[in-house]
Amino acid sequence: MELLQWLTLAVFAVTIVAIVINKLDATVAALLGVAVMVWMGTMTEVEAAQLVDWNVMAILVGIWVIAGYFGRTGIPSWLSVQSLKVSGGRPGLLIVVLSMLTGILSMFIDNVVCILMMAPVALPLARALKIPATPLVLMIGFSANFMGTALLLGDLPPQMLHSVAGAEFFDFIWSQGRPSSFPILIVTFVLTLAFMYFYGFRSIGKASAAGAAKIKARIPDPLFATITVGMFLLTVLAMAFREVLDVKLGFIAITGAIILVLILELLGDKLKAPSFEHIVQELDWRAVFFYIALFALVGGLEKTHILDMMANAMKPLFATNYVLGATLLYWVTIPIVGLVEHDAYILTFLYMIRDLGTSGVPTWPLWWVVLWAGTLGSNLTVAGAPALYVALRIAEKEEKRKVSLREFLSWSLAFCLVSSAICYVFALLIWILPYSN
Repeated sequence: MELLQWLTLAVFAVTIVAIVINKLDATVAALLGVAVMVWMGTMTEVEAAQLVDWNVMAILVGIWVIAGYFGRTGIPSWLSVQSLKVSGGRPGLLIVVLSMLTGILSMFIDNVVCILMMAPVALPLARALKIPATPLVLMIGFSANFMGTALLLGDLPPQMLHSVAGAEFFDFIWSQGRPSSFPILIVTFVLTLAFMYFYGFRSIGKASAAGAAKIKARIPDPLFATITVGMFLLTVLAMAFREVLDVKLGFIAITGAIILVLILELLGDKLKAPSFEHIVQELDWRAVFFYIALFALVGGLEKTHILDMMANAMKPLFATNYVLGATLLYWVTIPIVGLVEHDAYILTFLYMIRDLGTSGVPTWPLWWVVLWAGTLGSNLTVAGAPALYVALRIAEKEEKRKVSLREFLSWSLAFCLVSSAICYVFALLIWILPYSN
C-alpha cells in the first residue's frame, strides 16, 4: 500500500473509533473525517460531494417529511389501543402485538422516527396494566431496528443496497428467482417474537381487562389522517413501480412529500395539521449530514482502491469454499456491528462485495448476508444502532432510573442471537447453498 492509502485508511479507522466512543458527536466526527481526507489529497471537495448518493438522501428526507405528518394524525395512538384490545389486557401478548405493529411500520418509516411514534403511545398502556416500561420500550426499539431492512423504504441499509447493487422495490420481496428480504425477515421476526414471549414476556404482569378498558384513543382529524395515509400509500406505490416511471426513487419521495405539503397548506385552517415549518424543524438533520459524510468516507476508501485490495484478499476464501466464506462473513459481522455503527460497516462491505464480484464471485448472497447480519447484529448494543439509544433513554425517563447493561443485555442478547440464528438458516438454504456450486 502507498502512503496515501495508509493515511486514508487511518483517517477512516480513527473516524469510526470516534463515532463508537461517542465522546464527539457522530456527525461532527464523520464530517471532520471527510475534511481531513480532502485536505490530505484522498479526494477533492468536488469529488467528495460526487461520492454522496444524493438519491438516497432525497429518499430519506422525503419519507421523513411524510412520516412526520403521519405521526401527528393520531393513527399510532389508535393502533396501540387496538393492540391492547387484541391482547385482551394480557401484558406479554400486548408487548408482542406492539412489537409486530412497530416492525410493520418500520418497513416504511425510519426506525428512530418509528420509535418516537410508538414508544410514547405505548407507555400509557404499560401504566394501565402496571407493567415495567423497559422491556416494552426496548422491544419497540429492537423491532423498529429489525424490520427496517425488510423493504426498500424503511432504513438506510436497504437504500444503500439500492445505491450499490441497483436493488429495486420488488427485489426485496423476490430476487434472482428466490425469496429475499421481506419474506425471510418477516418469518424470522414472527419466530423471534414467539421465542421472546416464552423467554420472558409471558410472565410479565397480570391480565387486566379493567385496566385495558380505561384507555381510549381516537383520530382527532379523520380528513387529515386520510389525506396523509393516502399520499403515503401513493408514494410507496410509485416507488414500487420506479422502473416503469423511469425516475429516481428520491425524486418520487420528494414529489410525494411536496404534494402532501401543498394539499395540507392549501386546506389550511380546515385541518388540524402541523405546519410545514414545524415538520421541518423535527427532522433529524444531524442524521442527514452523518449519512452524507458516511458516503464520502467510504467513497474515499473506494477511490484509493483500498476496497479493491480487501476484496482481492478475500477472494481465495470464497473461491475455495463459498459456503464457509459466506458463513464467516455473516457471523463475524454480528459481533462487529454490535459495537460499531452498523450503517458504516454495511456500506463499506457492500462496496467491497461489488469489487469482489468483478473476480467472478457471486455477489447477491453476500450482499444479503451483510445486510441481514448487519441489521440483526446491531440490536446487540446501543453502539451498533443509535435507534436503541433513543429507546433506552425513553425507558429510563419513564422509570426514573438507569437501566443497567446487564438488564439491557438480558433482552438484547436473546433477541439478537435468536433472530440471527433463524435468519442464518434461511440465508444458508435459500441463498448461500444454491450459489455454492
